[in-house]
Amino acid sequence: MGLVAEAARRDGGRVTALGVLGLASAAGAVGLPAALGHALDLLLRGESATPWVALCAALVAAQAATAAAEDLLTGVTTARATAFVRGRALRHMLAAGPSAAARQGEGDLVTRLVGNAADAAGTPAAAAALPAALAAPVGGIVALGLTDLWLAVVFLAGAPLLTLLVHRFARASQSCVTGYQETQGRIATLLVEALGGARTIAAARTERREAARVLAPLPELGLHGRKMWQVQGRATAQAMVLVPLLQIAVLAVGGVRLAQGAISPGDLLAAGRYVLLATGIGVVVGQLGALVRGRAAAARVADVLAEPVPAYGERTLPPQGPGTLELRDVRACRGGETVLDGLNLTVPGGSCVAVVGRSGAGKSVLAALAGRLADPDGGTVLLDGCPLPDLAEHELRDAVGYAFERPVLFGETIADAVAFGPRPLPAEHVVRAARAAEADGFVTLLPAGYATPREDAPFSGGEYQRLGLARAFAHPGRLLILDDATSSLDTVTELRVARALFHDHPHRTRLLTTHRATTAARADLVAWLEAGRLRALAPHTALWPDPAYRTLFGASDA
Repeated sequence: MGLVAEAARRDGGRVTALGVLGLASAAGAVGLPAALGHALDLLLRGESATPWVALCAALVAAQAATAAAEDLLTGVTTARATAFVRGRALRHMLAAGPSAAARQGEGDLVTRLVGNAADAAGTPAAAAALPAALAAPVGGIVALGLTDLWLAVVFLAGAPLLTLLVHRFARASQSCVTGYQETQGRIATLLVEALGGARTIAAARTERREAARVLAPLPELGLHGRKMWQVQGRATAQAMVLVPLLQIAVLAVGGVRLAQGAISPGDLLAAGRYVLLATGIGVVVGQLGALVRGRAAAARVADVLAEPVPAYGERTLPPQGPGTLELRDVRACRGGETVLDGLNLTVPGGSCVAVVGRSGAGKSVLAALAGRLADPDGGTVLLDGCPLPDLAEHELRDAVGYAFERPVLFGETIADAVAFGPRPLPAEHVVRAARAAEADGFVTLLPAGYATPREDAPFSGGEYQRLGLARAFAHPGRLLILDDATSSLDTVTELRVARALFHDHPHRTRLLTTHRATTAARADLVAWLEAGRLRALAPHTALWPDPAYRTLFGASDA
């Protein structure tokens, strides 16, 4: 609840005003029956009741005004809190890095940042309204006692049952609300997976099987949902029995007291209104329900904030450094298994090293560790002699560029997608990078060229990869890491891109993972990974005679 409490403190003025307005509305609700009763007594005695009728009208108008102000403040406070909670959680998740997002699951993470964040953000407003929701019943009981003590005694005889009802509702709601939200997150994760593999599902004609897999948690979701409705329905049904009985008992005693002359008709009218306020359990249950949902949702958002964020130092890289990359005794675990085990590798500054190995050998993990998109579970990664955690964040990100197998494009236009980075780039740099990545040809054919909106430009997988390479080429740095970033390029295009990659950046260290022998052949050295260790580091020509090395590549490469 720390993040929600911080959101409430940031908007403390509105939250306080909301509580004050609620209490004022409750005070008006308690005062109105007394004014109505007194006006009735005056009218029954044949006296003028104009001032009291005017007071009643004023109280009704004030209640309407405070209710409107409460609705407005509730909406504004909740919207601001939602923006704050979502913004903080999103920034934290992005700072925690891709490995943290993978641990949470994309679909579940979206559920936490969208639906759960909204529920959690409603907690300050619900908490501010709860005192008023409690003040009205308490005020009704006090006013009932001031009207006639026996009326309050009759009501208080049944009050413990009302208290027990509210307590049981709050306790029973917590577990089913938490279970409902967690199941929603699992369904969202499965749905995101299915949408990402829609083409594969269609090609394999497994639509029904995948639909069944995604919807498999629905019975559990329905179970939690029915339990929530059962809890709420049971509380409502019990209240519908208990509340009228209390009202009848109070009014019956009131009738007797009226016959005895102990109270006036106006007092009996007021008592009828007071018992309605005193039995206003529905309002209390509604506020408690909002608080229960908010608390459960806040716990799920807190799980996102519990993801560790990499700490950065303050060191800078030596100026004009060659870009030498070193991995010393590096160990990395994924899914409980050791992927890299005691890896020692040095990539000489200005060289190009291709990383090869069978699927699961740890190539992508190595690429992530090399630029600190993830931290190793053991060992040290250094760039020009500086451990990566010791570097300032801007220093590291300026020095390391990435291109990925499945790049994601950001920005409004194609030019924005290529220039996407820590600082703006001149248009000529964007065009030069696109030409180097063999992307300028198809971009200039678009209706508005580089100014074409990104959503209006359908690209193939190879064109996406070329734009990803262009983005990496556009931002100079001493280390460029390509994680299978040319796998979708045809042979001719790859040859042209290779010219820029292997010859146009002689002062830039390049580390690339690949499954192609042609790519490995163009590199200065090949790092051959096997079982999480470095089996060999040598030129491609020196490794090619080894049959085990040749089996790493496809038959066409061989």
